[in-house]
Amino acid sequence: MEIEIISFGKISEFISNQRIIVDGVNDTDGLKTHLEATFPLLSGTKYKFALNKTIVQGNSQITHNDIVAIMPPFSGG
Repeated sequence: MEIEIISFGKISEFISNQRIIVDGVNDTDGLKTHLEATFPLLSGTKYKFALNKTIVQGNSQITHNDIVAIMPPFSGG
């Protein structure tokens, strides 16, 4: 399955925006495991996912051509 990864803030320093192919990954929990194995610096970073422009609160299904944003913590002000 192919998905698009968009990264923000400090995360974009080690994960560039890209289209990646992930086999055997069907949800955001699986994607988290895959990305932290591929980009070890991510495992020591707090972040959230947004799936197709909606922030993910729990584990969510991922399908072909989805867009996943990886965002560091942020606050309003």
